[in-house]
Amino acid sequence: MSSAIVAIVGRPNVGKSTLFNRLLRQRKAIVESEPGVTRDRLYGVTDWAGRIFTLVDTGGLDWDGDDPIRVETTRQAEAAIAEADVIVFMVDAVAGLTPADEAAAAVLRKSGKPVIVAANKVDDISRASLAADFHRLGLGEVLPVSALHGLGTGELLDEVVENLPPAAEEEGLGDERGTEADTSAADGPAAVGPIRMAVVGRPNVGKSSLVNGLVGEERVIVADEPGTTRDAVDVAFRRGGVDYVIVDTAGLRKRKRLRGSVERYSVLRTLRAVDRSDVVLLLFDSTRPPAEQDKRMAGYVSEAGRALVLVVNKWDLVETDGAAFADYEGHLRRVFHYVDWAPIVFTSAKTGWNLERVLQTVRRAAENHRRRVPTSEVTRVFRDAVAVNPPPSEGGRRLRVSYVTQASAAPPRFVFFVNSPSLVKDTYRRYLEARAREAWDFTGTPLRLHFRPKSS
Repeated sequence: MSSAIVAIVGRPNVGKSTLFNRLLRQRKAIVESEPGVTRDRLYGVTDWAGRIFTLVDTGGLDWDGDDPIRVETTRQAEAAIAEADVIVFMVDAVAGLTPADEAAAAVLRKSGKPVIVAANKVDDISRASLAADFHRLGLGEVLPVSALHGLGTGELLDEVVENLPPAAEEEGLGDERGTEADTSAADGPAAVGPIRMAVVGRPNVGKSSLVNGLVGEERVIVADEPGTTRDAVDVAFRRGGVDYVIVDTAGLRKRKRLRGSVERYSVLRTLRAVDRSDVVLLLFDSTRPPAEQDKRMAGYVSEAGRALVLVVNKWDLVETDGAAFADYEGHLRRVFHYVDWAPIVFTSAKTGWNLERVLQTVRRAAENHRRRVPTSEVTRVFRDAVAVNPPPSEGGRRLRVSYVTQASAAPPRFVFFVNSPSLVKDTYRRYLEARAREAWDFTGTPLRLHFRPKSS
């Protein structure tokens, strides 16, 4: 990945996310006419004219008022400006120049970075003159574009590439931009990643706080207001010699509480984040019992074949003793008995307590999710399992297992070649899975056992 960063900034609702999706050639950011949908920084990699660079979508720059979400959104956009090599300043050509545009332009001039003004919503050539008014900002040439239809985006990308740092200089910036976590991991064990983690859970259980705690910096907005996170936000980091990508997701809500297309899109983004992950962290608030949404999500993760870790957050709010741990863990085990292979970790994202244990458990789950077992071991373990506990007969016929092999990993999938798959009952399938888990460490990952007829 190139270290050159291009940030798309501007006041709310000028089309930044639409342009971000257009330049990435994929729908990564939620796009709605409602202002304030994007709140955290979203990253994506694209290329143009032989140059690869990272695009950053941001929430709206808005210094008017003291709403906590608006303040945090603006702070995230300011962080994107600080780390960028080139800034695309988006304005709305139809709405015209506003005081908010002028305030943003003043900040951008002080940054000392190359700034390209993109006057959006110029959907046909007859509207190109609308961009002229923005020359008053004193930021140089103004490019008319239509993020929705793609008009003018080629010229915009040409200008971006023209202003990128030279390739050699760009590569030399890599170490300077490394985080403290990057440098401290230099002497760690060999990497097993990158490991993709999705953090899911109901609103206000501390998902964004957990992401920031694991990453070691405030990369996503944390607020007491439920529903702060709407996009699925990818954050890459490195710890202990292992590369991670952690995805903060929108809160799981009851279907009847989903209001409007933004929240429905957020749910879809959450499910897609699960599908793209290696390990899913299902997060709970220690002061609240698990809910139906949590149960459905655990089932979805298992069906999707993703590794799963149950994380109990806000443990600093509980009177902690051995009995409290045992009681809560026992309750989770009863409620989530269908994913009894998922480990449970207690933590406090607010204080940082036990966060390293969370990462250790994630690494173990990811390794087990990818585990491959030699065929000789597979044959021996399942041959012994059948010998110790032969399958029951049905109508005078008994299941015979000819041989077994591991067909794939992530999740581990074992294929049994048998005389008649219809003779395999759920109880015997569960018995064979239990023997596999006794023989090998599959903590954190679902297993797949398939039964096929042996060809004659």
